[in-house]
Amino acid sequence: MTGMPQPEAESSATTDESIGSHPRRPAPATPSGGSRSGNPVPEASVAAMFDGIAPVYDRLNTLMTFGRDGRWRRRAVEAAGLEPGDSVLDAACGTGKLAAELADRVGPFGRVLAVDLSPGMVARGVESFADLVQLEFRVGNALALPAGNGEFDAATIGFGMRNLADFEAGFRELRRVVRPGGRVVCLELTTPRPAWWGRLFLGTFRRVAPLAGRILGRAAAYRYLPASLDGFPDAEHLSATMRAAGLTDIRVRRMGLRSVALHTGTVPRD
Repeated sequence: MTGMPQPEAESSATTDESIGSHPRRPAPATPSGGSRSGNPVPEASVAAMFDGIAPVYDRLNTLMTFGRDGRWRRRAVEAAGLEPGDSVLDAACGTGKLAAELADRVGPFGRVLAVDLSPGMVARGVESFADLVQLEFRVGNALALPAGNGEFDAATIGFGMRNLADFEAGFRELRRVVRPGGRVVCLELTTPRPAWWGRLFLGTFRRVAPLAGRILGRAAAYRYLPASLDGFPDAEHLSATMRAAGLTDIRVRRMGLRSVALHTGTVPRD
């Protein structure tokens, strides 16, 4: 998970009914035009990069967001619509902060499976949240989740979608593991509008993230994180991607001066 320093202001919830120094490999553009359909950085390189920043990850997130990441995670937990005793899968879980909040929501008789491609991130999560008996961490790929069809009441991904090799495939996999009527929640950075604010946001992010990383000796990795927003679908096109993956009732809530988007979709009952 990573973000930008943001003040308190948030936009109200909206419903979107019209709407989806490592070598790089090209990713095909989506039909929406201009957006890429996946992260072009090889998965092994992404995992190695996150292994390297695992020890400082949470501190840097708090630094770069002025602590607002906690509020955003709480909004994602609310959007999942979970009750005590429910089950939920958190993909690209990082160090497990979102997974831990989901575990608090479902309680000791619920179940949370937290999956991440980075063994270093998973190790940090296991160490930090060993007291949560309902929370299990597993190393795994968000594009091939270690779960059966319809096994969970909901699935979440927090600031991890833009790291996946195929965004639509990621949503299809999240949909696959959720029962009919359950929710898929995606919390992610987005390029805000209008265009001048989007340019200002991206320019600031490109400067602030490496600077924050340099403070803790991780400048190279934190140059990747703002670069991962280049060509990433905006909130409207990400909604279209969710719909293409078979999700319905797509809703978007913009936060952090519209630089963070909370998408929620429902697995159809038919």
